Amino acid sequence: MEQKNAEKRDMGQRNMEKKEKEQAARADIEKLLKQGNLIRIHPKGFSMYPLFVPGRDEAVIGPADTAKLKRGDVALYRRESGRLVLHRIWKRRGSEFYMVGDNQKEIEGPLSEGQIKGVLKEVIRRGRRFSVDNPIYRLSAGIWLFFRPIRPFFWGVLAKIRKIKSS
Repeated sequence: MEQKNAEKRDMGQRNMEKKEKEQAARADIEKLLKQGNLIRIHPKGFSMYPLFVPGRDEAVIGPADTAKLKRGDVALYRRESGRLVLHRIWKRRGSEFYMVGDNQKEIEGPLSEGQIKGVLKEVIRRGRRFSVDNPIYRLSAGIWLFFRPIRPFFWGVLAKIRKIKSS
């Protein structure tokens, strides 16, 4: 019994230390961006799929000039929970931003300008870089945003095609 309590305390201590390290890393990211630096991160999760595949792609993030941000830009922002998130701007209304992941249909917002910490500058895929200013990227991002309401249907059709191919 005493050993189990000690193990629980150790686990709690390790979790607390992990959270402190994550908070320090987030603070470092924000500090670097405020100083005008570019940072490279490996996005986790599938909310920005197909733009980012976890474990394969990297994002180059630069400081955000919120006055210049527009629909289609990918911004790094801090949620009220404290989590840093990389999503696309769906809509901007004055100083409020509405965000959506490329693999999502739900829109998050409004977010304030103060929550925006950085903006995507480049994507690194398999060692090759491409700029978000590339006309082909801008066009495909615009088309993907336009089709946001029917993405679930698109993914359903794709799943059926894969199922037929594997049969």
